Amino acid sequence: MTNDPMTNDRELNLWREQWSGVAPLSPEFLRQVQKRIKVQDRRFWLGNLLAVAALVGMLILAFYQLSHYTSRFGKGQATGVCVLLFVAVTCRLWLMRGTWRAETQSTRAFVELWQRRVLSRIRGLQISIYIAIGWLVFCAALAAANWATIRLELMAYPIACLALMLVIVVMLRVIWFCVMWLRRRKVAELNEVTKLLEEMETMNN
Repeated sequence: MTNDPMTNDRELNLWREQWSGVAPLSPEFLRQVQKRIKVQDRRFWLGNLLAVAALVGMLILAFYQLSHYTSRFGKGQATGVCVLLFVAVTCRLWLMRGTWRAETQSTRAFVELWQRRVLSRIRGLQISIYIAIGWLVFCAALAAANWATIRLELMAYPIACLALMLVIVVMLRVIWFCVMWLRRRKVAELNEVTKLLEEMETMNN
């Protein structure tokens, strides 16, 4: 503690020099960030609505097959779809923990929420590859357990069964490329939001 005016003036000038170098968040910067946050939030909820619609459609198709198809091949396929949907929904809900709303109403909290959502999406895409592999193994085991019946159906309807196998292979390839493409986009988005957080941190420090 000192009452020396020269010492107090030097401390005051030093404090002013330190704070004069801090650039506050500009209104234009905040508007751009909030605009991006709103777009991302709409995409998040739209993606969830589309996922729910796809889930309902696949469940309806699976239950239709279980109730109208008498062959074990059709019922086994429907059972495999139900198992796949159950695992996919469970993993999606587990990965989306903490991504429904921001902790506070500040701009930074919404940007951090955006980052958590992108990370959750990337993890979900990575896990979906393992889920698809597990589903194929499950279907193969189911086919092996009922091979006596399936073999008779293959011999009775060879063209239809081969066409179904071809469609499944093509769909798996298309899904694989779509997952890889979407993952690259999400990684680029993660880099963008991480850079945005770093800029906000720099402006506030």
